[in-house]
Amino acid sequence: MAPTPPLTPLSLVLLMAWPLLATPARAADPAEPSAASTGLRAAAPAGLCRPVTRGKTRPATGSSVQAGRNNTGELELEADQVRGRIGEQLLAEGHVQLRRGVLSLEADQLEYTQASDLARATGSVHLRRGDDVFTGPELALDTTRLEGHFDRPTYRFGRTDAGGQAERIDFLGANRMAVTGATYSSCEPSEGETLPWVLSSRRVRLDFDANEGIAEDAVLRFYGVPILAAPVLSFPVTDERKSGWLPPTIGTTSSSGLEVSVPYYWNIAPQYDATITPTMSYKRGPGVDAEVRYLQPGWSGELGFYALPDDRVADRERWAWRAQHRGQIGPDIDYQIGGLRVSDDNYYTDDLRGADFLTPRLLPTRAQAQRRSSLRLGGAEVEQTIYAQVHTWQLLQDRSDSTLVTTPYRRQPQVGARWRTVDGPLDWSLQTEASRFTNADTSLISGDRVHLQGSVAWPLGDGGWSLTPRLAFNAASYQTDTAMSDGLRSRSRFIPTFTLDSRWTFERPTEAFGRALTQTLEPRLRYVKTPYRDQSTLPNFDSAGLDFNTDSVFADNSFSGTDRISDAHQITAGASTRFLASDTGGELARFTVAQRFLLSDQQITPEGTPQTRRFSDLLLQASTSALRNLNLDGIVQYDTDQQRVKRTIGSVRYTPGPYQALSASYRLQRGSSEQLSLGWQWPLAGWGTGRRTPAAEAVQQTSTLALDRTPRGGNDCKGALYGVGWVDYSLRDQRLTSTVLGLEYDAGCWIGRLVAQRQSVANSSSNTKLMLQIEFVGLSRLSLGSNPLSSFKDNIPGYQMLRDPQGRNDVSDDITPYNRSFKGVNLFP
Repeated sequence: MAPTPPLTPLSLVLLMAWPLLATPARAADPAEPSAASTGLRAAAPAGLCRPVTRGKTRPATGSSVQAGRNNTGELELEADQVRGRIGEQLLAEGHVQLRRGVLSLEADQLEYTQASDLARATGSVHLRRGDDVFTGPELALDTTRLEGHFDRPTYRFGRTDAGGQAERIDFLGANRMAVTGATYSSCEPSEGETLPWVLSSRRVRLDFDANEGIAEDAVLRFYGVPILAAPVLSFPVTDERKSGWLPPTIGTTSSSGLEVSVPYYWNIAPQYDATITPTMSYKRGPGVDAEVRYLQPGWSGELGFYALPDDRVADRERWAWRAQHRGQIGPDIDYQIGGLRVSDDNYYTDDLRGADFLTPRLLPTRAQAQRRSSLRLGGAEVEQTIYAQVHTWQLLQDRSDSTLVTTPYRRQPQVGARWRTVDGPLDWSLQTEASRFTNADTSLISGDRVHLQGSVAWPLGDGGWSLTPRLAFNAASYQTDTAMSDGLRSRSRFIPTFTLDSRWTFERPTEAFGRALTQTLEPRLRYVKTPYRDQSTLPNFDSAGLDFNTDSVFADNSFSGTDRISDAHQITAGASTRFLASDTGGELARFTVAQRFLLSDQQITPEGTPQTRRFSDLLLQASTSALRNLNLDGIVQYDTDQQRVKRTIGSVRYTPGPYQALSASYRLQRGSSEQLSLGWQWPLAGWGTGRRTPAAEAVQQTSTLALDRTPRGGNDCKGALYGVGWVDYSLRDQRLTSTVLGLEYDAGCWIGRLVAQRQSVANSSSNTKLMLQIEFVGLSRLSLGSNPLSSFKDNIPGYQMLRDPQGRNDVSDDITPYNRSFKGVNLFP
């Protein structure tokens, strides 16, 4: 996963005092008294200004991090007693409060000199800027130029809900400061306890204009043990990116052993960046992973390469490259170029870096462009699309497996055009395409195909019913490099299709589950007539049998693609009933039944043998979320001749509250596979005293099954332990195909994750990973170790992150284009 560019190791951890100058002022708290809008105000009533309390503050609301050169605005002063002369020098005592612009200052005593604009505060000094609070015994500050110093301050930042102490803070203007002898942590231990983690630095210099901070002798300690240190460290002090080293990643796998990687982020230019990651594997040796990203108004993309110069296990060079480029030419032309290639067939089974993809054994390379426009034909609006592409594949064959995968055809090239009506009394469409098909397997036939497809439909009816007659055709012409099975190298075919589709919708009010509902009844009847045309001698470049489900049972053709068109003389009948909440319209339950009836035998089928059964398998589908915290889904394919279930998929998910999710699914394909899957995220225990974690707070508010409400040491929960994982078990093969077992511990100011993962990559081999991660809350989500969050999110239904400061339930550190990971993303969604 691409690292977050703006941060080097310990980056924001060292921003001890920057929110004083960086966080915009927030709106005044309605609970606080307001001062007069003009001039100085003295001799305010005692007790008018309440002290600022230390604790969790509201998140910052501003979008800018710099305050500007000067802090402008009229000065307001309130106190129990004010002596002196307005315009010269004032001495305020007792509940003193001073406000100017973005600053709010409270103290026991304050001396203000108007000529120099200098405020000297002593005794319980509280300085607030936005949501950030500084307290200490003595402060001297020019309230306009923001120059001065704060002795022995304690501070807390609302943005990170963390803070620390310092020997001295020197304010060097609106956008510069220096901090001496600083500590920083988001932990709040009980009296006498040691901070679980703390960052300390001898001196930190911050320059917001140059977006640079310099830390000297910075050390991060975890329960007193130093785990990161740097004698001199440069880091960014704003949200802008900055070059630097990123936190190291340490992991172990059964195929590569212990692996350590240390990424370096290079901020090349505002629209360009790169991440270079040296790696060292105990078994395989050194390697390097590099990624370059670019972002321009009309185009953007990523380029990546991983090299393992001398794999000591395989005794050869290993590599992987990946690329993705997308852009736009003019207002209506889009194009994309992308690909993924690896050095050898065993790359996937060895679980090497740089080749994460949705289909890990079938790697695409593709370039495509299309142009969309609108036309007016016969008074109707027509959408026109002209497209072209080249599409090739790299298939990783497991030579140790007895079953080899058939290599898919390459399109070199494919050019076509589509037209369809947007409005008008008739719905019609037309598509023409010319393609060149080749295959890496030279035993398979190659050649050219030109096809033309069209249809015209006349929709009738209103919202309660519809009747749609439709006439379509599929024509294709083939020119092959070698002779087809009939000895010819050139063939053509034309196949027409007629359909008549009718639908109805009925509604009635009802009651169930203790609430008012609307029940619908939605029957559907569809007639299809496609004559038989012999296609046995024609090549099959892109057709495959469709999965039999409640959608495809109503389809005209039993195949995808263009090369195979099933003959049909059939009627498909189906009906659905839905239960909708009358107040919200939300669907609480759905039940569907469908079956196909053949009026004559079907000669061309996905199975390759004629279909003589008049009635197809019966399809039953049901789903409901009407039961509290429970979701049920299931589909059954029932063979009415043999009176047994041929295929079924069922799933159940129980989510009684936040961070509580249990799921199970069962899949059966008779004669092929039988799979059972379990997934979970569940709180196991909570203990200790102190500030309750957000996850534990949410769990205890919504469930009585989660954490112990009276843990040892007090009534508040500081730490919480969660179990996470999933298991895929093949009942047919009696083996685990994928297993992840993990623990997550949220201590309030840090999060620990320990995860073991085992994944089958072939019939006789599997890879095992062990991942350990520590995430420090308040350090801009700095974490050490391998990150398992993507795996949790992808495989555990209902999984929630324990801590998400942005309020999003995702696994990315940022949503900007520069912080999106290439790995695992479909090249052409």
